[in-house]
Parts: sequence; structure tokens; C-alpha cells
Amino acid sequence: MLYPQRLGQFTREHADTVAALLCGLLLFLGWFALHLGWLGFAFLLLPAAYVIGGYESAREGLTTLFKEKELDVDLLMIVAAIGAASLGLWRREYHLIIDGAILILIFAISGALEGYAMQRTERSIRSLMSLTPDTARVLLQGREEEIPISQLKVGDEIVVKPGELIPTDGIILSGYSTLNQAAITGESLPVEKTVGAEVFAGTLNGYGALQIKVHKPAQSSLIQRVIRLVEQAQTEAPPSQEFIDRFEKGYAKIIVVAGILLATLPPFLWGWDWETTIYRALTFLVVASPCALMAAIMPTLLSGIANGARQGILFKNGAQLEKIGQVRAIAFDKTGTLTTGQLQVFQVVSVSEYTQVDVLKAAASVESSSEHPIGKAIVQAASDLNWVAAIEVQAIPGQGIVGIAQEQQIVVGNAVFVQQYVTNLPEELREIAQSWEQEGKTVVWVARGVEVMGVIAIADQVRSQAAATITRLKKLGVEQIVMLTGDNQETAHSVAKAVGIDRVYAQLLPEDKLDVIRRLQQQYQTVAMVGDGINDAPALAQASVGIAMGISGSDVALETADIVLMADKLEKIAVAIYLGRRSQLIVKQNIVVALGFILLLLVGNFLGNINLPIGVIGHEGSTVLVTLSGLRLLK
Repeated sequence: MLYPQRLGQFTREHADTVAALLCGLLLFLGWFALHLGWLGFAFLLLPAAYVIGGYESAREGLTTLFKEKELDVDLLMIVAAIGAASLGLWRREYHLIIDGAILILIFAISGALEGYAMQRTERSIRSLMSLTPDTARVLLQGREEEIPISQLKVGDEIVVKPGELIPTDGIILSGYSTLNQAAITGESLPVEKTVGAEVFAGTLNGYGALQIKVHKPAQSSLIQRVIRLVEQAQTEAPPSQEFIDRFEKGYAKIIVVAGILLATLPPFLWGWDWETTIYRALTFLVVASPCALMAAIMPTLLSGIANGARQGILFKNGAQLEKIGQVRAIAFDKTGTLTTGQLQVFQVVSVSEYTQVDVLKAAASVESSSEHPIGKAIVQAASDLNWVAAIEVQAIPGQGIVGIAQEQQIVVGNAVFVQQYVTNLPEELREIAQSWEQEGKTVVWVARGVEVMGVIAIADQVRSQAAATITRLKKLGVEQIVMLTGDNQETAHSVAKAVGIDRVYAQLLPEDKLDVIRRLQQQYQTVAMVGDGINDAPALAQASVGIAMGISGSDVALETADIVLMADKLEKIAVAIYLGRRSQLIVKQNIVVALGFILLLLVGNFLGNINLPIGVIGHEGSTVLVTLSGLRLLK
């Protein structure tokens, strides 16, 4: 019973693809039957191919005709296909029925591809919705009770335990914890928050239990605003799509009107007989149908997509392959994009009595009992060293940690905290710590007994290929490269300086990033955005081309983006731009060839120098020619 259910679900979700496959199968069987002379069998199969493959195009074409009073290419292709089939039956040249079915098959395949592209918005919204829990733990008369998020009211008090997601925006009433806000605000380090601080839905609570007061409706939370921004940005049709729609409608009108005139006027103007007139009119519909023009684009873009996939660049649709070649400005997120998104020990400096190894071993001995990301980074850096875990470890949230190792007290934390346990902080270390902090790094002091051992700089590491990528993009002629981040100004400028970016926007929320992208689009038109977090989703959707990191990227960023760098290799952005520019060149060449063939065939038909078989050969030949031309991008 399960198999039929799965088959039915697959058919519903991929109806356009199934229709194209059935159309192709019936077309092949019908052609085979004609080849064997089984006319009855062929006349049963080929009409079925017409109906199954052409139903959606006919429905859309007729809907556009009756509701919008417009003609489009969908209806034109159906008319051309039926015209070819009718002419084939009339003159008993049954191979013309095959030609009409091929036209329908091409459009059925195009419809299936378009259907997959249109599902992106729905998937993105579903992914965003999964970031927040369905229920919240509310305090009612001193008791905890779980209720749906939708039932939360302003003023409700909710409890969030360690390791849980914050269900809605609110203000902390009691408790202290570190919150991982990287997915929402882009901050690279977990943020310490206590009474009076605002927390955001979708952020991850750390080690402390929190009591939070709801201060705004759940639908007004930051994550819900992100959802609405993504939905709005993705439903706005780009100018190029609007131009294509207008072109299709205009082209269809011209061809249909010309076909009608060609089918009615020649007997009166030039004395043609009606059989010749209808024959020429149907030939006109076939040779004028824009198959070669449509094939001038899709095979090229699909070849570019395949080429990119081999190099770890996933283009989600062909339009974005074209757009990436037109990019004039690029905006980079910082955390997880230009940087690895993983905290690491950047540098260790010790006083003369100790070595850097001594400092790391001492810090790791107490931090091994901590779940704090900074502590984990220190333990990771000391993983190859021989140290013993401390005992009687006590962590003071937001300040530091104390423990006993080898019968001596070890203190690790910020300067104010460590200063309570030592005689003094060496001046040379103070200067080093101050310079690190100005560069946006987190400074950890380490002391044994009453003596300072040294300081450790913790930072989010810049990707090794980031600087080379920025240089390469500038050489390719990208006019403006900026960095967008929710992090503080010092950290942002430090990373920007390291990779060669001059223009920085820091301390941004998701809607702020969206505004920056819009301003860039006003100045540079085609703008790319590179990001990895949920906070980047609105900007990725608004950008002309959204590029997500495949490994470090969140599910929402991957669903929202148009291009995914599967191996997180920033240098592939330059490869994508090259593929985009190359595809544009090939598409332009193909369009010239396609239009040239159509014009030549139309003139030949009007002068009476070609018959329908020659017209079909010219039409199909030009289609094959531009298709093969497009396949050049596979190299």
C-alpha cells in the first residue's frame, strides 16, 4: 500500500516532469509505429502525446488569451504544432505530426524546469519557520505550561532552559546566559545577556536558564520579519523577466497576425489558390515558431550549470548564471563567509618566566570543564599538549573561570576578573591586549597563583583564500565590493583590512542588510550578495544574485540563495562570474543565428522557394545548431 502512495505523491509534486516524460515516450512510440507502418497505433499514441505534453501550455495560453487579452508563445506553439499535424493529415505526410509533437515536447520540458524554479520561495519559507519551536513554556500562576507560539500575548512570561531555542522576542526578567545569535544578527561570538536585555526568537540559549517577558506580538518578532522580507524579495520579478514576458507576447502577436493575413490575403492580392495559401500559412507558422530562439538560451545555461556543478558551484536556475556575469557590485557577509565562523586561538604571548605552551596548558586545564565557545577554542589549541584537568573549577559568567591544577590556583578570564587574584597586570601585556582589542579580538588573561602567565587572543579566523578572491574580483572589473556584518566596528574593520575590502557596514540587523543591498542596486543595478546565515536570507533574496556557502551555510541561506558554493571556496565566485560572462556571449551568438534562420526561412516561404519539409528541416536544423553551440559551455 505504501508504494502506490509514494508514487501518487511523486506524481503530484512533479506533475510537469511526469507529463514531459510521458509526452516523450508516446512521441517515440508513435514515431516507431509510423516507421513500421502501423498507422492506427500511431494515430492513437501521437494525439495522446499532444494532449499530455501540451495541456499545460494550452491552458496557460488560453488563460492569458481570455483573461488578459494577450497572446503568448505557449499558445503560438500549440497553434503551430496543431497546424503541422493538420497539414500532415491533409497531405498524408505523417512525419509532420512528429514535428508538431516535438514542438510540444520542447515546451513541456521548459514548463517542468520553470515549475521547479517557482518552488523555491515555498521551500525557503518552510525552512525559516522550522527555526523557532512550535510551543513556549509559559508561567501561569507559578506553574509552567506549554502553549502554541501563536497563543502568546504581550506581557506573558516564558521560561527558556539551557540549550533551548528562544521561542519569541522578549526582555529578560531574570537569569544570566550566553546566547548564540550568529544566525540572526551575524555576531561571531556568543553574546552574554542578563536582566533587561532583549533576546530574539530563533537564537540558541547557552548554559543559563532565563525568564523572559514577551514585549511584542509573536508575529512581529525578528525572525518573522525575516520570513516576510524573504517572501517579498523573492516574489518581485526582476526587470529581465518582465522584458522576456513582454517579448514573448509581442512576438506571438506579430506571428499570429501575420499568419492570419498570410492565410487570407494572397488569393485576393496575388491570385494564389486556396490550397497554396493555406499550405504557405501553415509553413509560416512552423518556420516562425521560436524553437531555435528558445534553444538559443536554455542549452547554453544548462551547460554552464553542469560546468559549474563539476567545479563545486551550484546554480539553482539558468537566469542566475546570466546575472552573475552582469554583476557590478558584490556584498560579503563576514562571519562564516569571509571568516570560517569558528573561534580559534589567534596568538599567545607569555611573560619571560613562562612559555606560550605553559600558558596554553594552564588555560586548558580549567577551560576543559567549561562549555563556553572561548574555552572550547583554547582546549582545541592545546589538544596536542600534555596537561591535567583542574579540580574545584568554578565559572563566573561573563568574567572568567577558576580552578586548581597541580596544587596551584589557575585563573582565566578578562582583565578585570584576573586582576582580583594577582598582584599586578604587566604593562607590556596591557599594551598587547589593547592592540588586540582594537583589532576586534577577544583577550583572555591567564594567571597562576598571584602571577600573570600571559594573554591569549581569540578570533574568528579569516578564510585563507578570502584576500586572493577579493583581488581577483577587482581584476575582473567588479566596481564595488563591500562587507556587511552584525558584528562590532572594530572586528569588522579588522577583517576588512585583512582581505582588502574598503567599504564596511557593521552592527546590522537583517533588514539593515536588505536596505544596503537595495541602495547598491540603485547605483550598480546588478548586485551579488554572499552569505551563510539566516540573517543573510532577506539580503540574499533581494540581491540580483544570492550566493550561499554550502558547508557552513544555514538551511535557510542555502534555500534562499541562487548560487551555492558547495565546498565553501570563495575563489569559485570568480569562476562563476567567468561562466556567466561566457554564457552571455554564447547566448547572444545563438540569438543572432536563430533570428537569422527564422528570417531566411520566412523570406524563402514568402517567395515560394521552400516547401514545408524544407521549412521543417531548416527550423529543426537551426534548433539543433544553436543547441550544439550552447553545449560548448560544457568544456
